[in-house]
Amino acid sequence: EEMEGHACSGGELVQEALAQSELAAADMRALVRGILPASLTRGGLRAGLDTLVDRIPLAVDLDVTAGRLAPPVETTAYFVVAEALANVVQHAGCARATVRAVVDGDALQVEVRDDGAGGAEVGGGTGLTGLLDRVAAGEGTLTVDSPPGSGTRLVARLPLPGGSGAG
Repeated sequence: EEMEGHACSGGELVQEALAQSELAAADMRALVRGILPASLTRGGLRAGLDTLVDRIPLAVDLDVTAGRLAPPVETTAYFVVAEALANVVQHAGCARATVRAVVDGDALQVEVRDDGAGGAEVGGGTGLTGLLDRVAAGEGTLTVDSPPGSGTRLVARLPLPGGSGAG
């Protein structure tokens, strides 16, 4: 049994990556059904994204300076990042992605950027259409900049509930 192992480590790596992307896809499907990871509910956006990034087969630079926010905002932000990273894993064929989440005035700005193939289109069957609907439901905006050959940059601006704070 051990003799087989070392000869096909490349194949094993591919199998591992496939298993990981299956896991990421299962995470995505669970998300779509509204099941949120415990880390997000307990620890906020940073903790939720840490957990997400640990589970996908992609190098991700995470820059989350936002603290605890209203649960609907955290949920939408998490969903945006999860869907965007799932797209990167499936379509971009790239080695690296960057995720930023910063409070900018009265909104949370979430940016996901990759160095992949580009050419992503909202409505191109990439899951971005559902994302657009979800962001719009929270009065937010979603911009996708994805010139072919130059990677993709997705930016969501999610308004923060004013004044009342989390309750």
